[in-house]
Amino acid sequence: MLRHLLTVVLLVLASAGSAAAFNPDEVLDDPALEARARALSLEFRCLVCQNQSIDDSNAELARDLRLLVRERLVAGDTDQQVIDYVVSRYGEFVLLKPRLSVQTVLLWGAPVAILLIGGVVMVAGVRNRGKAAAATSGDGLSDAEQAELAKLMKDRDQHS
Repeated sequence: MLRHLLTVVLLVLASAGSAAAFNPDEVLDDPALEARARALSLEFRCLVCQNQSIDDSNAELARDLRLLVRERLVAGDTDQQVIDYVVSRYGEFVLLKPRLSVQTVLLWGAPVAILLIGGVVMVAGVRNRGKAAAATSGDGLSDAEQAELAKLMKDRDQHS
């Protein structure tokens, strides 16, 4: 009995992850166009949920975007034209995988650059501190200062 219950629970959990949020009334009659629409829907981010594709989201805006994609495909647009159209209306943020551009390079490269600059500043600070410590040690004294120090040390040893 327990074995059957565990099997049912596992089957329900396995099927829950693959469920899409699109409605049957959104499905196109042409299977080839529907396949393209589903593939494109996986590339767009739901602007409400933000970490789901529009294909996986139940939000109204995601539904509107799914319908927009299908509308553009029925009108004869290529996949790239559909992507460009949606990006022109909603911005690069709508893409789950952003395109490589100056903005994305700056966005992803700025933290690395800041870390590198911080590391260089820290290394330079440690080196300068080491040089300053060496300059203030006994090795940096002039001959007159060395003689005075030796005299003071000799006087101290005589009084002890």
